[in-house]
Amino acid sequence: MKAIHITKSGGPEVLQMKETPRPKPQKSQVLIKVKAAGVNRSDVVTRKNTNTYGKNSEETIIPGLEVSGEIIEIGETVTDKKIGDKVCALIASGGYAEYVAVESSHCLPIPEGISLTDAAAIPETVFTVWFNVFKLGKLQPDEKLLIHGGTSGIGTMGLQMAKALGSTIYTTVGTDKKVDFLNKMNLGKVINYKKEAFEDVFKGEKIDVILDMVGGDYTQKNLEILNKKGRLININGMKSNDVNINLRTIMSKNLILTGSFLKPQSAEIKTEIAEEVEKNIWPLFNSKKIQPVIYKTFPLAQASEAHQLMESSEHIGKILLTMD
Repeated sequence: MKAIHITKSGGPEVLQMKETPRPKPQKSQVLIKVKAAGVNRSDVVTRKNTNTYGKNSEETIIPGLEVSGEIIEIGETVTDKKIGDKVCALIASGGYAEYVAVESSHCLPIPEGISLTDAAAIPETVFTVWFNVFKLGKLQPDEKLLIHGGTSGIGTMGLQMAKALGSTIYTTVGTDKKVDFLNKMNLGKVINYKKEAFEDVFKGEKIDVILDMVGGDYTQKNLEILNKKGRLININGMKSNDVNINLRTIMSKNLILTGSFLKPQSAEIKTEIAEEVEKNIWPLFNSKKIQPVIYKTFPLAQASEAHQLMESSEHIGKILLTMD
């Protein structure tokens, strides 16, 4: 099969297409013939920081954390899926390929009204938002949520999910074009952080949960605008992972500061998330209350161009690689 490999640490040019052995599903896995794969910022981090310099396919990394496609083979203990099922799936790696083996319990059926290609945009964002905002952050229907980076894949999906489940939503973006896009989608109060300081605009809102992927000096500002018993959840530190905070802010308002990486979570945790997502979020796709936002698709061979676009942050929503 064809697959994109990270041949060494570096820029988008280190992503190279190689012929690779097709994986064999283990007992509890299924083999998916991939239709599309989502491109995530985590893939960029992996590409920049891998210490793999091997020349053989066995010594390199195939990135990709989410795919959609058709099951063509099942492991001997799999009973919940069958050959021919069309699914989308969360995977630990290997999505930039024509085939991928994945735990059966990490696959979900394609939501009604979503194309097989577009479904590749769903797993990583929905799983991340559910785990962080709703499990760790315990966001309630009558509470207020702020997501920084509202036009990212996670931002567009998270805002839709929270709104559909009854929360009041706020977000920050970096251009007026992105403000206009979210306003057209009616996704809460949106500001251009390059023109307005979010800590001033949202100061009186008493926000209950903040999902932050920026870090740096945003951290203390986030703590200051949180409501009493508010929760700050970090999923990235694009500005900086090193922060200075005033502990008095946390203590005086009884705040919770937490965060997570989805990728290293155990298979059991991911199975649990999948079950909860199918129960609580899939009906929102079926009722058209939420939908994936796709910015651009690239053929698999153009993975480096897809990474360039991801790093530019010009996109709104998700970037996909297709196997066609």
